[in-house]
Amino acid sequence: MTIKEQKIHFQNELQSLYDKEEIDSFFFIITEKFYQKKRIDISLQPDFEITNTSEWEKIISYLKDEKPIQYILGEAWFYGLLFKVNENTLIPRYETEELVEWIIKSQKSKVESQKCVISSGVEMSILDIGTGTGCIPISLKTNLPQAEVFAIDISEKALEVAKQNAKNNNVDVNFIQADILKVENLDSLLTFNFQLSTKLDVIVSNPPYVRNLEKEEIKKNVLDYEPHLALFVEDNDALLFYRKIAQLAKKSLKPNGFLFFEINQYLGKETIELLEKLGFKNIELRKDLKGNDRMIKCTS
Repeated sequence: MTIKEQKIHFQNELQSLYDKEEIDSFFFIITEKFYQKKRIDISLQPDFEITNTSEWEKIISYLKDEKPIQYILGEAWFYGLLFKVNENTLIPRYETEELVEWIIKSQKSKVESQKCVISSGVEMSILDIGTGTGCIPISLKTNLPQAEVFAIDISEKALEVAKQNAKNNNVDVNFIQADILKVENLDSLLTFNFQLSTKLDVIVSNPPYVRNLEKEEIKKNVLDYEPHLALFVEDNDALLFYRKIAQLAKKSLKPNGFLFFEINQYLGKETIELLEKLGFKNIELRKDLKGNDRMIKCTS
């Protein structure tokens, strides 16, 4: 079978569940994975012969069950880097890339304002809370190489994935297993595990924030396959993680240190009010590319 014929078959099998743009996206992700061929290569070589049709049929079967393509292939791209993913980790989102971009720009701007450059040996300390695949700290370390980067997650299985991702992307990130809701002091935690003897420049978190009442808005491919531990919070305390992390950050950030959050799009106002009550300054709410309130930056 030629790749052109396979594409027609692939589209016909999935057109009742997905729109054409999404099917094409799946198709080209698979061709790059299997054959290291990009969209342009397929256009230029429509008669390229494929032999692994059984693998294609298996993927089609998974997609009909609405299993995410990233879990089917075991990998996902994020901020130009390839990450291993499995059922113990959330799939990295485009919105989180926007958060990472904001952090990188803010820290480079801060260093430049001090008349230094990142490559000159200036160090900063960054902590990611609820790291999952490690996509946030690994992307930050890649782009801010002089930073010392730490990451926490409650799930040992997620941390196994994150550690492998750090190795695969050739960066050093300090990982620790901990339930952030039970942590009393970040300074003590990091000093005990990593001998960190200074306050943090940046704390970032994309914690669970989807309320149970919002489950009806969640697509089947997320609801059935992604880890609920990393997604959902109780309706009566939706800002549980934000409050706890902000309280810890207040004690562990340097003066004018940065706290970044990815947030529930429906709770921007409430999250700002929480941060104001805890004494944070320069609170800035940003929308994502879809126009939803999605991320917050503030200073200690």
